[in-house]
Amino acid sequence: MDGGSAFLEILFFGMVAAFLVLRLRSVLGRRMGHERERRPENERIAPAYRPSAKDNVVPLPAAQTSNDPVQRGLMEIRQVDGSFDPDGFTAGAKTAFELILNAYANGDRDTLRSLTSNNVYSVLDGEMRRREDEDQSLESTLVRIREAKITAAALRGSVARVTVQIASEQINVVRDGEGHAVKGKRGAIDSVVDVWTFERDTASKDPNWTLTEIQEPAAEEAEE
Repeated sequence: MDGGSAFLEILFFGMVAAFLVLRLRSVLGRRMGHERERRPENERIAPAYRPSAKDNVVPLPAAQTSNDPVQRGLMEIRQVDGSFDPDGFTAGAKTAFELILNAYANGDRDTLRSLTSNNVYSVLDGEMRRREDEDQSLESTLVRIREAKITAAALRGSVARVTVQIASEQINVVRDGEGHAVKGKRGAIDSVVDVWTFERDTASKDPNWTLTEIQEPAAEEAEE
């Protein structure tokens, strides 16, 4: 091979090598010398958005969650109990509502004791004893729960406290020892609103909530 051919071959391979280096740099993003460090793709700062007259975007109002005492209370509970879910809590409150109503009507003290605080249990037990002393019985049917919504929430120390308003349709008939209705009427549906408060110590390993307060129910309407 003569000198001219060798020079051309070296020049050709040099150009190929330079091309490959440029391709590798473009693919790998390799920094050379004192080139400024590039931000990873997920850390790059997006340019500030500047609205245009052609935009048809309607700006949404800023969230006011922090100004809502219920939402603020729920957020505080969630901060100390990551498993807390308002929707799941409401579903559980509806189940507890049905269990407690049935236990109260049937005189099931064991169930009531497991679901209520000492104060609430004492009140319910007193009413059941009064019925027993007067030889009365309670027939209670929960027709349906129309709505259950959280109306208050707070964290007091490690104790979470949530109040639920439950609107339901019920049939309640009190009978004497001979089976005669002394209060209510068979088939008569009452629309009732109950306000129940549940509590749980978030520092405890026990995940169950306890009924700690019952406000007087408000009758909305009656259907014959």
